[in-house]
Amino acid sequence: MADTELRTQMDYVRSRMDILDCVNRYARGQDRLDSELTTSAFHPDAVLDFGVFVGDPAAFVDYFYDLHRRYHHSTSHIICNHVCEIDGDRAYAETYFMVTNNNREGKPFHLGGGRYVDQFERRAGRWAIAVRKCIAEWNADSGGDLAEKLGSLHTDVGRISRDRDDVSYERPMTVPAERLGLRVPV
Repeated sequence: MADTELRTQMDYVRSRMDILDCVNRYARGQDRLDSELTTSAFHPDAVLDFGVFVGDPAAFVDYFYDLHRRYHHSTSHIICNHVCEIDGDRAYAETYFMVTNNNREGKPFHLGGGRYVDQFERRAGRWAIAVRKCIAEWNADSGGDLAEKLGSLHTDVGRISRDRDDVSYERPMTVPAERLGLRVPV
């Protein structure tokens, strides 16, 4: 095997590991309410669209950590299937997740799930998320609780479809400018 081919393969393997580590670091940061760990998964100028929140990583942490502190004793983000396409210094990933919230009031637990659809960029040798769209796919609970209130707003994030019209095929990923700064009071 030529040195160039070996370097290309090693770069691919390392990039895939760095990207998956980034996704896992985000989940751990969310569960520990560790803002430094959570924001390390993103470039500082990243745009995150979670339906109820659209903005940068620092504002995301402020919004969701406040929500989690008020409504949950703990959370458990579970990372599932993960696919990634690398194209030079840009990569597109789709990661399925489940989240269990240990609620402070009402039902003891909430279980929901969906997908993180991410555009990663490698800048100065570091892979991090540049655009994230959180697609809520399912909610195991019914009733007028917080999960339903927040979940209903995820439809604005992108088209959910069982074909190539799905948001996960968007290249490059964009968030409409009119959505930037959205914060739904909870």
